[in-house]
Amino acid sequence: MHLNHVSIFLSRKMIKTIVLSMAVTSIVVVTGCASKPQAKGGNRYVQQAPNYYTVRSGDTLSAISNRYGLNYLDVAALNDIAPPYRIYVNQSLRLKGSVAERTTSTQAVVQTAPIQRQTINLPTQQPVVPKTQPVIPKAVVPANPVTPSSTTLASSLRWVKPSNGAVIQSFNLASNVKGTRYGGNEGDPIFAAANGQVVYAADGLKEYGNLVLIKHIDGYITAYAHNSKMLVKSGDNVTAGQKIAEMGNSDADQVKLHFEIRRFGKPVDPQKYLGNAP
Repeated sequence: MHLNHVSIFLSRKMIKTIVLSMAVTSIVVVTGCASKPQAKGGNRYVQQAPNYYTVRSGDTLSAISNRYGLNYLDVAALNDIAPPYRIYVNQSLRLKGSVAERTTSTQAVVQTAPIQRQTINLPTQQPVVPKTQPVIPKAVVPANPVTPSSTTLASSLRWVKPSNGAVIQSFNLASNVKGTRYGGNEGDPIFAAANGQVVYAADGLKEYGNLVLIKHIDGYITAYAHNSKMLVKSGDNVTAGQKIAEMGNSDADQVKLHFEIRRFGKPVDPQKYLGNAP
């Protein structure tokens, strides 16, 4: 009976010992799992690597890699650093990740609409047609050309003498006399030499004094200078023999009429037109 009690006591003691041993073992295991072991590199501890690291003075790529237990070749590949693997102060280095992640992190380009091919129709080249020069018929020149006489020139107009005074100087281009000059007394009448329209009646032309200009057909213009009084104005229509002014010496050295006939602006000899005029 006593032995049985001893056996029971020993059995209970052994069970307690076994349970206590298991408890201690569990505590050691849990404690070991909860603690964060730090890998040893020689006698130095390796630090936990951040995602990015800013380079400081004195850093090298290999030293930074060793500090965080990384391979410097991997760090170089992550940051596109080529041999001899130089880094610079304040440079930001990526320490975590992989080259595959870096290359695939770029955003894909999404094409919103398909590219449409555009067809351009080139213009067809038109055949070049050579230009032909128009044939201009040559004018037939008579063997003996007819030179118009003063009668032919004056045939379309009826001419009259512009003054009853005597001719004191005739037409002479060499002496710069571009018309016929008549003498007389101040106030003597001045007549229109042919039908026409007054285009000027003023004293604005130097050396002509009070001047009347009459435009006729066929390109003729007659001029009446040095008048003392003008009886017509610009725009008036006049007939041959009509009194248009009175003789005078405006801008002249004596009383006279300076009379010119011009055709297409060129002075011609009035006597060729007034030869037999009344």
